[in-house]
Order: sequence, then structure tokens, then C-alpha cells
Amino acid sequence: MSRKRMVRIAVVLLSLLYGAILGAGFLAPYDPAEQDRAHPFAPPTRLHFVDAEGSLHGWPFIYGLIPSPDNFAEYQEDRSRAFPVRLFVSGDHYSLLGFSCRRHWFGIDEPGHIFLLGTDGYGRDQFSRLLWGGRISLLAGLIAAALSLSLGMAVGSVSGYFGGFVDDTLMRLVELFLAMPWLYLLFAVRAFLPLHISPTVAFFLLVVVIGTVGWARPARLIRGVVLSARERKYVLAARGFGASDFYLLRRHILPQTMGVFLTQAALLIPQYILAEVTLSFLGLGVGEPVPSWGNMLGSLQQYHILASYWWMLAPALVLVPVFWGYQVLADFLHERLEFGH
Repeated sequence: MSRKRMVRIAVVLLSLLYGAILGAGFLAPYDPAEQDRAHPFAPPTRLHFVDAEGSLHGWPFIYGLIPSPDNFAEYQEDRSRAFPVRLFVSGDHYSLLGFSCRRHWFGIDEPGHIFLLGTDGYGRDQFSRLLWGGRISLLAGLIAAALSLSLGMAVGSVSGYFGGFVDDTLMRLVELFLAMPWLYLLFAVRAFLPLHISPTVAFFLLVVVIGTVGWARPARLIRGVVLSARERKYVLAARGFGASDFYLLRRHILPQTMGVFLTQAALLIPQYILAEVTLSFLGLGVGEPVPSWGNMLGSLQQYHILASYWWMLAPALVLVPVFWGYQVLADFLHERLEFGH
């Protein structure tokens, strides 16, 4: 497969993933916090086109689940009643672009339940939680990377452009941050923060902590580009005509750093997604009942869940295409930056 085709696939895949999490309220059939204690660890619902009598249906339907009276989390299909899958159904309230909505992409009539990715130990729909949890994990990576790159751009530009004492001071600070083991630093900083805080506050604290740790490497790379760009003839000519430092940075120098900026973004976003997932997995990120991919995987610390309910691994499986897509983009941008085409 050619590199350009792989890049197109990566862009489409990431666009679909981010589009899905932004439209989580519409795509998810249930509220992510809604519990169904009658269906703990229910397996993924099977879609049928052929009924118990062998008749073919042109539209998918499901059968209800009957819990086993003797064994926990064991079910069998109730083939006495079928529930057709319906599109654009009315369901739980959610907010879309500031508007209250109740329309969902799909659903079924009560008392049936459709669990495309099964349920967790509280009977919460894993598919709905996966979509809503992606908002925390993926957006945390985006916002933290934006914060980190903004700090890196500011420090690298000032350091490279002004040089001298300013450059020496800022580069010593960069070296200090580069020498720190960032994952352990995240643990230490998060451990000093209060544990009993609202999910919203926890999310922004987590983003700030992650984003302020990884700015040093992009700052050093951007500094190198600025050092080279400030000595180019058209920059020297503009300075000779009286151009201000701000104008030179904005018009001639900072545009030269966009290649490094975008490449670092493609590298940092998946790292920060993984950082959020790791912290939430260990109970140091966004807590229940708000879902994130990290706290959804937290239940796998119990061996019997890991061994018995494979669908609980869904958040980890979704991370694979996310990391692959960003890696393809990072390689592509690095090649364009290196070879200049």
C-alpha cells in the first residue's frame, strides 16, 4: 500500500473516530450512567435476520435476554419475542451544540435492550460508555497537546530569536524538564491534587498537568528552527528596513516552524491520550460515574473480569487504530519536513 493511501486512510479513520465521539449523544442508544442491574456483564447483543422459524427478515432484529437463575452473568435468548432495531428513536436527553435533544440513531422498544458491546458489572451499556468516554480520553489528548505545543512554541521562539542570556536560561529549564521521568512526575503531581473533586474539575486539572509536562521537547526543536530562520537573508533585510521583532516573528520566522509544530502534534496527542488512560486506569484521573477509556479499563484489574468478559477490552482495542492513525500522520509529516516535498 502506498504511503499517500495510508495517510488518507489514517485521516478518514481519525475523522470518523472524532466525529463519533462528538456525536456520542446521538449515536449512543443509552445514557452512559444508566444502570440495568438485571443485566450485569451481558454479552454483546446478536443481530438476527433469520428468526426461530427460519424466516428471513429484511431488517435486523434482536431477541431479549433471560438471566440464568443459577449462574451469575449467564444469559440465554428469549426467542418468543423479537424486537426490531429502529432508527432515529426517542430516548434519553443529551446536549448537542447547546441544544437539548432526545433523538438517537438507533434503539429498540421496551422492554427489550440492545447492547452492541455488552454491559459492565452495573449493567451499563458499553457501546454508549465507549462513545462518551472517548470525549474524555481523545479530547484530553487534543487539549493537552495544544497547551504543551503553545508553551513550546512560546519558549522556543523567544529562546531562539533573542539568544544570549535568555536562551541559556530557557534551555537550562528545558533540559530540566527533559531529564524528568514524565510519567512518574504525572503520578506525583496528581497525587498532591484533591481526590474528591467534580469530574469537570478533574478533567481540566488532568489536562493542565499533562500539558505542562511535555512542552520541553517541542520547545527545543522549535528553537532550532528559529535559530536557523533568523539568519536568513530576507529576515536580515526586513530587519534592516526597520521591521519590529514581533513582525519578523509573525511574518517570517514562525511560519517556518509549522512543519515541526504539526509533526510534534501528531506525536504528542497519542502520548497524552495514553497518559489520560493510564491515570484514569489507576484511579487518578476522571472518576466514576463519568466514563473515560481509562476508568472503563480499570475493572480489568480484577482477573475474573479480564478472563471471562472479553468485551470489557473494547476501549483498549479502540486505542489501536487511534495510535496507528497518528503514527502514520507523524511519519508522513516527518518525511515532508526532512525532504522538503
